[in-house]
Amino acid sequence: MAKVLNDDNFESEVRESSGLYFVDFWAEWCGPCQAMLPIFEEFGEEMKDTLATGKVNVEEAPGVQAQNRVMSIPTLILFKDGEPVEQLIWAQTKEQLQEVVQKYM
Repeated sequence: MAKVLNDDNFESEVRESSGLYFVDFWAEWCGPCQAMLPIFEEFGEEMKDTLATGKVNVEEAPGVQAQNRVMSIPTLILFKDGEPVEQLIWAQTKEQLQEVVQKYM
């Protein structure tokens, strides 16, 4: 299950991590975000030995949203060793997520 990330824990969880960390920026009122959540959860479960996953509710974490320049949602950002390496905007398929991760393994 993806870890809930916010303004308090994002730095220690993601920015100070080593390896891959995929983060989903979403909101409750966003239809495409709601469609993406089960895909992202399933993907995270399948890849749990390869990477960590987290989700940021932009309504509850405006600092993290601004820091990562998230302008539209859903936005998914892949971090490697604490640095953003890839950003995807809009809902994605599980296969698209896997393709992105493969580039950085």
